Amino acid sequence: MAMAIRVFLSFLLFLSLTNLASSLYEDQVGLMDWHQQYIGKVKHAVFHTQKTGRKRVLVSTEENVVASLDLRHGEIFWRHVLGTNDVVDGIDIALGKYVITLSSDGSILRAWNLPDGQMVWESSLQGSKESKSILNIPKNLKADKDDLILVFGKGCLHAISGIDGEVLWRKDFASESIEVSHIIQSPEVIYVAGFVGSSKFYVYEVNAKSGELLKNNHVALPFATSGESLSVSGDKFVVLDDVRSKIVTIDINNGNINYNQKQVSDLIKDSSGQAVILPSKLPGLFALKINSQVLLIKVTNEGELVALDQIDNTAAFSNALSISEDQHVFAFVQYEDNKIQLSVKDVNDWNGALLKENLVIDHQRGNIEKIFINNYVRTDRSHGFRALMVMEDHSLLLVQQGEIVWSREDGLASVVDVTTSELPVEKEGVSVAKVEQNLFEWLKGHVLKLKGTLMIASAEEKIAIQKLRLRSSEKSKMTRDHNGFRKLLIVLTRAGKVFALHTGDGRIVWSTTLHALRKSEDCEHPVGLNIYQWQVPHHHALDENPSLLVIGRCGPSVTAPTVISFLDAYTGKELNSLSLAHTVARVIPLPYTDSTEQRLHLIIDVNKHAYLYPRTPEAIEILKREFSNIYWYSVETDNGVIRGHALKSNCIHEIVDEYCFVFRDLWSIVFPSESEKIIATVTRKSNEVVHTQAKVMTDHDVMYKYISKNILFVANAAPKASGEIGTATPEEATLVIYIIDTVTGRILHRMTHHGCQGPVHAVFSENWVVYHYFNLRAHRHEMSVIEVYDQSRADNKDIWKFVLGKHNLTSPISSYYRPEISAKSQSYFFTHSVKAIEVTSTAKGITSKQLLIGTIGDQVLALDKRFLDPRRTLNPSQAEKEEGIIPLTDSLPIISQSYITHSLKVEGLRGIVTVPAKLESTSLVFAYGVDLFFTQIAPSRTYDSLTEDFSYALLLLTIVALVAALFVTYVLSERKDLEEKWR
Repeated sequence: MAMAIRVFLSFLLFLSLTNLASSLYEDQVGLMDWHQQYIGKVKHAVFHTQKTGRKRVLVSTEENVVASLDLRHGEIFWRHVLGTNDVVDGIDIALGKYVITLSSDGSILRAWNLPDGQMVWESSLQGSKESKSILNIPKNLKADKDDLILVFGKGCLHAISGIDGEVLWRKDFASESIEVSHIIQSPEVIYVAGFVGSSKFYVYEVNAKSGELLKNNHVALPFATSGESLSVSGDKFVVLDDVRSKIVTIDINNGNINYNQKQVSDLIKDSSGQAVILPSKLPGLFALKINSQVLLIKVTNEGELVALDQIDNTAAFSNALSISEDQHVFAFVQYEDNKIQLSVKDVNDWNGALLKENLVIDHQRGNIEKIFINNYVRTDRSHGFRALMVMEDHSLLLVQQGEIVWSREDGLASVVDVTTSELPVEKEGVSVAKVEQNLFEWLKGHVLKLKGTLMIASAEEKIAIQKLRLRSSEKSKMTRDHNGFRKLLIVLTRAGKVFALHTGDGRIVWSTTLHALRKSEDCEHPVGLNIYQWQVPHHHALDENPSLLVIGRCGPSVTAPTVISFLDAYTGKELNSLSLAHTVARVIPLPYTDSTEQRLHLIIDVNKHAYLYPRTPEAIEILKREFSNIYWYSVETDNGVIRGHALKSNCIHEIVDEYCFVFRDLWSIVFPSESEKIIATVTRKSNEVVHTQAKVMTDHDVMYKYISKNILFVANAAPKASGEIGTATPEEATLVIYIIDTVTGRILHRMTHHGCQGPVHAVFSENWVVYHYFNLRAHRHEMSVIEVYDQSRADNKDIWKFVLGKHNLTSPISSYYRPEISAKSQSYFFTHSVKAIEVTSTAKGITSKQLLIGTIGDQVLALDKRFLDPRRTLNPSQAEKEEGIIPLTDSLPIISQSYITHSLKVEGLRGIVTVPAKLESTSLVFAYGVDLFFTQIAPSRTYDSLTEDFSYALLLLTIVALVAALFVTYVLSERKDLEEKWR
């Protein structure tokens, strides 16, 4: 009987382990991670709404994405993310089945299959001169060699077959000095038009069959022109003069050039503002914008200009849409009394409106920047219209019949900075029914979970259980959890919009477009820069919400006006905003907080002034108390100089500002410009936690990590090898590595890699740095590791010194002391090119580290730090094996199961962020690019918790079986004792 019980228990244990192994991936799909796909801000859009097939819109974006979107729901049918330098110049549809894209300054022409996005052909177009890129596809293009796709780029005109992408002929205009702006195509002759300089307009006639230059003609205008010319018909163009007071109409008639001019003041009474011709293409019309007014002007057959109408507060104009052979319409958007009005009008019938609708759009999306229209036929055979709108925050909307059909938050494709915020603490007294929102749904959900536990759920119920798990309250609640998995990811986009994403399911909790970063006359090109934690209330002030500091700038230049804004981290409400009188070159969060938990920040401007925020008397007192302990450094990449700085005194201005300080240079390192150029710098995270400074070696020896937050890693390359891979020979290439103390300017370690070059990607953690580069001699990528140890504490190994107190572990540490350090290093080959490197971070720093490597394939690989241990040897001793040292190999292993993104891609990967959870074993990982990806990883497994796929049912069954076995054993034992007593 005892043997039977043991066999039964062994079977239960085997069944439990088997269940764990088989359900590891199936039950966890989408539970621990989420992935979101975006496309970015749309530049071009082409509708494809034929009766047969799915209705879609083809778009290209500022993130170099070509995509096909479902017109009904806005979902992505297919997309292609081109390279960083492969900027899309134009997109169109050819032959009704190909999507044609022109990119890389007019040097690459591709055809994609319309239904599935597969590439059909690609043509590389050669040229020798930078020029405007033009894609010209005839609307009636047929599958015939005689029907050409014309492309102008790199100073050359190319004729390409739409069938197979063959370049039929090429005409080079590089020697003609013409800035080509228009191509007019006819069956026999192609007209190429543009300016030479700013006052001579040239027209070249080219044979459409052979590309032979037939003749050219030009006209010299009596004044210079400003801006690009706009085509208003096949042979008429308009352009402004250099002072923007005259409109010039240029007419090409069989190669002959005529022009007329007219004063802007003759068309509009108030012409005091600067005139701009809008780029919308309208047959026979063009739009002239002056201040907030848009004047629609008609160009007659004789080249005369006639003002049709004046529209106030116009946001955007669309291109013309042909809805019949002789009818063209266009759309525009107006803002009137806080209302948005969409109007569609016929080009030839200006008095009537085909459509006029009022729209309700969230003001957080900002203004409408672009609009594309498409028509459809209603049941009464009349024309209806739908409009695709690109908003200021880079989101995309489809509007039809006055309603938003769908929207896409594609601003999330341009994340520039990330921080995190804890969720509020769950308050007591919340009922189950309130948390679950509906008691019936709560009961139904638990019944389904019970069926799943007992393995009696049907296929449909299993799907419902999976959906319940994905949106389970434990995962997506808006309160903190005891493991610290639920947080808010606060991301700042290039458009200056801030999003709060829930780590549980990736949903948008709130979003805010900063008022100070809206487009206006004072801020024409707003851009988001950085986001920081401003106020983080501790446990004694949990009723207060944390707040954020957002830095933005009104232009790409460092000298552009800067704005700062303060946001509530829980609601997204803008608490305050300031337009700074000074510039922002760098923001330094200080390790000090005031009584309200506001963190002190120093903002450094380009004039070498430091400004303290918050601007309060208490902050000044804290800064004065710590005045001598504040140091920072600056890197001048172009000059090859690194400087160390400290505060000196208050600024001397006409107006006294006690929050402004000047600083002095403490030290400087000037690298020789003829042999070294700075290509990468990296330092430790300011909030990194190190569990212990001591590291026990295999022979029970102890080494002490050199841990300082004032260490800078610098990678320098030879000037000839500072460009792309292959621009230098191995003899010309040198990579020099420095580890520098930023308080004293001492070079702690220097190492040279001969025959190597960048780009260099590095990560600094604790006392070690790992960096990735390219070895030209081996024609392979490499990764190297440097570990730095403090030799000044090497004598603290004798137990008697600890007993007698004769050690120096309690002696104060100063950055001014000259450290005695030793460094260990090792290099390994690595298969992939790298886009980003990060390291896992945990709450106490106990858990083993993993490197998170963003590969060229836009995936994230988790690599155990033990593979990059400089103490690895070919034949490790038994003691080293017990310590976990891996035998030395020349290459780092790539294990397919180590990709934390699984089979997914984070297209356009730009950065990886790690955040510690409260659970020591777990680190939260967020990767961003065009896509977003979030997951939880446990580098040393979940040693401090049960996994979510743990089978509680089998545990319960095992306990019941054990209790039953004990009871049966007890009964049998009692019966045996009774039988023995009767003998």
